[in-house]
Amino acid sequence: MAMLTVRNIADEVHRALRVRAARHGHSMEAEVREILESAVSPQGRVKLGSLLAGMGRQAKLTDEEFAVFEHVRDKTPARPLSLG
Repeated sequence: MAMLTVRNIADEVHRALRVRAARHGHSMEAEVREILESAVSPQGRVKLGSLLAGMGRQAKLTDEEFAVFEHVRDKTPARPLSLG
């Protein structure tokens, strides 16, 4: 996993982060990760698995019919996307 160092944070921002983390029961590091993740994730984004599960519910698939998809799906881990 990548690491990120942020320097020259204003004291009041640092204090506010510490308070926010304490309110949520997180470490400051976990709180900053959560803030960054929510800042870069598109609003209202639907994940593919959720979308497919919803389609299955609409189609009224039985558990047996759904199990076929689980049996044949590719379980190979995805390779990282190269943007360079």
